[in-house]
Amino acid sequence: MNFARTTIAGAGLAGLSAAVSLRRAGLSVRIADSAAQAGGRCRSYFDPQLGQTIDNGNHLVLSGNPAVARFQAAIGAVGTLTGPEHADFAFCDVRDGARWTVRINDGALPWWVLNRQSRVPGSGLIDYLPIARLLLARKGRVDDHFTTIGPVWDRFLDPVLLAALNTAAGAGSALLTRNVLRETVAKGGVAMRPLIAEPNLAAAFVDPATQWLAAQGAPVQLGRRLRGLGFEGDLVTTLDLGTGPEPVAADEAVILAVPPWVATALVPELEVPTEFRAIVNGHFAFPAPVGAPPMLGLVGAAAEWVFAFPDRLSVTVSAADHLVDRDREDLARTFWTDICAALKIAAPMPAWQIVKEKRATFAATPEQDAKRPPAATRWRNLFLAGDWTQTGLPATIEGALRSGETAARLASGGRSG
Repeated sequence: MNFARTTIAGAGLAGLSAAVSLRRAGLSVRIADSAAQAGGRCRSYFDPQLGQTIDNGNHLVLSGNPAVARFQAAIGAVGTLTGPEHADFAFCDVRDGARWTVRINDGALPWWVLNRQSRVPGSGLIDYLPIARLLLARKGRVDDHFTTIGPVWDRFLDPVLLAALNTAAGAGSALLTRNVLRETVAKGGVAMRPLIAEPNLAAAFVDPATQWLAAQGAPVQLGRRLRGLGFEGDLVTTLDLGTGPEPVAADEAVILAVPPWVATALVPELEVPTEFRAIVNGHFAFPAPVGAPPMLGLVGAAAEWVFAFPDRLSVTVSAADHLVDRDREDLARTFWTDICAALKIAAPMPAWQIVKEKRATFAATPEQDAKRPPAATRWRNLFLAGDWTQTGLPATIEGALRSGETAARLASGGRSG
């Protein structure tokens, strides 16, 4: 069934992706969000405590993410991501000061595992062979397929997969992990370069998208919450964006690009993930020291990744349920101690900000992955978008953008761009 117009509830990256795809196909779009700004969890804001514009979290994409490339090209945001020329991942063990860099060669053949200067210190070729089992996995947990001990796991895979899954890596879905590895490490460093938004997430993703949509006659309507849907048979027949129920036209589709707990309040008998994992971020108004890597993985620390910006240092902790209820200043002091040890800084703690997302993503376990719904629903004109839908990936920017493309393709009968 093809629809000439679509109402999209939610202006996070999934909703924006759907809107851009539909407008590129020449179809009419209305997109609304309950918040005061677009972007959802992928947002930037001015923080008066720091006196800086910061992102709510340090979201990372990889050079091989195709949906990111398509979205940025469509909205004219090419050049707003920055990162190393090659897939180099720097690490520091704060317990003993050990430092190493995993350097993944650009080509698909993994020559880096043969080079002692490129692979994980203390590892040999045989230590990487179990990765092949993960690349073939179809079910179960990661630790059903990979021995979660040894230098390759401790000094590379565990911190990288923890960040990708936002779930304890060993307990993560082997299928989701397989899909991530096939699209990144298995394709070589050319697909594995870590990229960070420059200067922030809003500039890289959100602002160009909303500006592009406005120029296309589809401005994002903010402060408008979808309060209800009406159903008759296999169709959505009414929706309420805060001014009372309005009819859904015969040629109109509805895309829900809202969090899963919002979707279940609107759609009867919808199964969605029910377990979530937190992310905690710390931001410090301290210029990055000269020579600091743009991204540094920490081992043996509370902080897991340190991001170096010209005007600030930021840390991110994934699967942070063990930290999310701790006192904010206590967290800041803990993170600053880790930063000082990793970057060899001797300075008192500067102005800081702690940002907590208690339900940042669904738990990327096999059980929760099985609860993710597809984009299509049993109502012919209702579709779902969001990183929590069945994208085949964990809850990532890439997954969110793909979900929007999928929902748009269904709503447009395959005509969306």
